[in-house]
Amino acid sequence: MAERISGYAARFNSETTIASEFRELLAPGCFARTLRENPDVVMILDHDTGRVVGRTTAHTLNLREDNTGLWFELDPDPTTPSGQEAIGTVRRGDIRGCSFGFRVRAEEWRDGKNRLPLRIIKDVDLFEVTLTGFPAYDDTSATLRVAAGNGTTERVKVKAEAAMKARGLTT
Repeated sequence: MAERISGYAARFNSETTIASEFRELLAPGCFARTLRENPDVVMILDHDTGRVVGRTTAHTLNLREDNTGLWFELDPDPTTPSGQEAIGTVRRGDIRGCSFGFRVRAEEWRDGKNRLPLRIIKDVDLFEVTLTGFPAYDDTSATLRVAAGNGTTERVKVKAEAAMKARGLTT
């Protein structure tokens, strides 16, 4: 059974403040073009490019945009230090959020009047998503679950054990 980490690396229409300079929100669809183009996106730990835990082109990281935001599913390798760290820190709840690295392709700015200006991101080139304890957007998520596959192996095992017990081969 594999341990998988999944959640939202970004959520649409959720406002945050960036560096006390401006407010920002992600418009629905801002990831659609870049995901359609099948980029080589990596998942890393805390924006550290030396701690890669998944990659779209290796099929260890799946990304999709839905009505909520940018959803991910990660299959970290538990035999690597970074994979162990990802699994352990998410399991314990030390890391519950995400961030992402991108280049803005299209944006809209609105005057904030008596508030900070608002940047609406409409299109990005996405190159990384990251598990982090300090996400810029507080409503991102990362949770750990044990993936049992389709359950066939467990069903076969239970059936075989029952058959052996019925024949008196086990107690």
